[in-house]
Amino acid sequence: MARIDEIAPDVFRISIYVTPFDLQFNQFLVRDDEPLLYHTGMRSQFAEVREAVAKLIQPATLRWIGFSHFEPDECGSLNEWLKLAPNAEAITSEVGAMVFGDFADRLPRALEDGDTMATGKRTFRFQRTPHLPHGWDAGMLFEETTRVLFCSDLLHQLGNVEATTNSSVVDRYRNTLTTYQQGPLADYMPFTAHTEARLETLAGLEPAICAAMHGSTYVGDGAQALREAGIVMREILGPVPAP
Repeated sequence: MARIDEIAPDVFRISIYVTPFDLQFNQFLVRDDEPLLYHTGMRSQFAEVREAVAKLIQPATLRWIGFSHFEPDECGSLNEWLKLAPNAEAITSEVGAMVFGDFADRLPRALEDGDTMATGKRTFRFQRTPHLPHGWDAGMLFEETTRVLFCSDLLHQLGNVEATTNSSVVDRYRNTLTTYQQGPLADYMPFTAHTEARLETLAGLEPAICAAMHGSTYVGDGAQALREAGIVMREILGPVPAP
């Protein structure tokens, strides 16, 4: 059963733990005049996520559906939500709108780097982040009022962990990347010549809360956590030094 936790005023984490993967899949519902769901969850999780959302808002009133990149856990049940909520609109990067627009039953709204949008009391800023965490269409939303960064797979943590933590999650992130490097998910998060600069741009937003797709939401100095995550990525995923 999905667990619901309020991680900031009217920002709710909806978490489903999948035992075979030892992994939490987190969706985030922002309750406002125009409610926003960040991550839809996989299509197989739609009924469970919908039931959780119904405890917070009338699902049919959902207005915006956001996600970082085209992937089943990010937007797998997008069309189910578009059918349920007649005024709902997906938001994604310009590249995302071009490359997966045919997947969506209604064309998504394309956001350019730095675009802002209001949902009522909240203002969201879109940050373009190609190949961070992965996919050329990748981007992230930053909620300027509560300073929540919806950071997708960044700070990814394994296990059925607590909803929020004030302790650093970077060691958990290191463990996840190290574990994945030993199996078929090796190199699932690319490290490119632009990775650290894009992490620095995200750090410059000075997030107070980092809402991760997998694992605990980190409450604290988000800028430091992102910079430390960059160091971990370079160490584990970076280029192998020439002999």
